[in-house]
Amino acid sequence: MIAKKHVFARSVATRQSVLLPERLLLHCIHRHDVLSGTGLLFNVHTSSRLERSGTEGSLRQQITAIATAELGVKEATGNNDGKRVEEYLRYTNLGKGHQWCAAFVSWCYGQAGLLQPRNPWSPALFPNANTYWKQGKFANSQIRKVAVSDIFGIYGAAAKRINHVGLVKEAQSKYLLTIEGNSNNRVESRRRHRSTIYALADWITGNKNLH
Repeated sequence: MIAKKHVFARSVATRQSVLLPERLLLHCIHRHDVLSGTGLLFNVHTSSRLERSGTEGSLRQQITAIATAELGVKEATGNNDGKRVEEYLRYTNLGKGHQWCAAFVSWCYGQAGLLQPRNPWSPALFPNANTYWKQGKFANSQIRKVAVSDIFGIYGAAAKRINHVGLVKEAQSKYLLTIEGNSNNRVESRRRHRSTIYALADWITGNKNLH
């Protein structure tokens, strides 16, 4: 795996996202790894999800760093194409022309050494075993924390399913800051109110599928 360095990136305002204040437009990887389930505030010291060892926290930071390094990657012609976009798609056995948000998330996990998830279909990233937040509440009694590099899903009313996914980067107040692919034809950071998040999935805690 090619080493990635932490980079600064500028977020792009979109129709579905809230415009980021200037002080948040320039951002970098932080040392905090876990977000509290109450108000989504940082709470790294009390998280039971990281207490087994420091390995999981390091892995979460690595995934976030990998995704951050991709900020600014964009499609060549606006048709789900371009050298880097097609690399994400190939990782999930697809070619250009397909929606690639789930492929991007899968690729980021793969670059960090995780064999799963590796699926270009957004709903497939939220099996019951991994989904701990659904429709505004925690669905898993064992999890009460939201962690960096977990996967979020947005429900599409027209599609009648989760039709967009991305990675949790950090949070402020009641918002999640994200890194997501296939957003305005690029990889970008967005600010989403947690009320718009349909589901959250944890593919890292206890994951044995390492390269």
